[in-house]
Amino acid sequence: MTTTILYAVLILGTTAVIFGLILAFAAKIFEVETDPRLPQIQSALAGANCGGCGYPGCAGCAEAILNGKAPVNACAPAGAEGAAKIAAIMGVEAGSGEKMVAHVICNGGDDCQKNFTYVGTPSCLAATKVAGGPTACQFGCLGFGECVKACQFGAIHINAKGVAEVDKEKCTNCGACREACPRHIITEVPYKQKVLVNCANRDKGPAVTKVCANSCIACGLCERTCKKDAIHVVNNVAVIDYSKCVNCTLCAKACPRNAIEPIPTPEEKEKFKAAQKAAAERAAAAKKAAEEKAAAGAPQA
Repeated sequence: MTTTILYAVLILGTTAVIFGLILAFAAKIFEVETDPRLPQIQSALAGANCGGCGYPGCAGCAEAILNGKAPVNACAPAGAEGAAKIAAIMGVEAGSGEKMVAHVICNGGDDCQKNFTYVGTPSCLAATKVAGGPTACQFGCLGFGECVKACQFGAIHINAKGVAEVDKEKCTNCGACREACPRHIITEVPYKQKVLVNCANRDKGPAVTKVCANSCIACGLCERTCKKDAIHVVNNVAVIDYSKCVNCTLCAKACPRNAIEPIPTPEEKEKFKAAQKAAAERAAAAKKAAEEKAAAGAPQA
């Protein structure tokens, strides 16, 4: 009996060794070589698997970078440091890309008229399915926090006015909040940008004033005030060219609706108006003096 058991164990052991050798040989023959840079690139990524790069997780992003389908700075959460590490691994220049952050183009909230009180599922997307949403403005923030739930970095919250607000110090510009917003009013702006338009309503002035106290009415005062040609009214709403803007805040002070941040204080508004009036008076006086001088120098008939 004991001999039979020993033979069985021996046969099974020998069979296992043989099959093991066959599998090892097959694995060696059919081995797919992995580029040693792949795990290095993946380790330089943020590891958040947020999908903001447009690829399925960090593994997909790393593979795309390795294959030249994505830039070395494809992972926004990894920041400039991560991009520099990946660039070194890939043997390319990292570039000096400007840091970008998310921004919510709305300042309505409690100042926006409501068509009805929504009592359904606390979801922005769900709210839009009920007669287009409870807010009279079809372009504004609904305030139910779809973006807050989507952000993995705690960089966005619903403020006291009921509007989503971004903490740019925490924001990695991963894009998750932009994807989550059903009204698509979250955009990306340069981190250094201080002057920002907070309205996305493209309706004409009279219609806009009926739905929100803080809306852009396309009056063009910001455009006429800017000395750098950095802001223009496009599709009935002010739009800033960040490549030209120097953050002087003149457009914000000129805006009669407080639709551009930083929102000036009443004192700043009055001071700005006084300065504008004085400048206009000086220009008018200079023009009159020039006309009088021209008239005095003209030959008599």
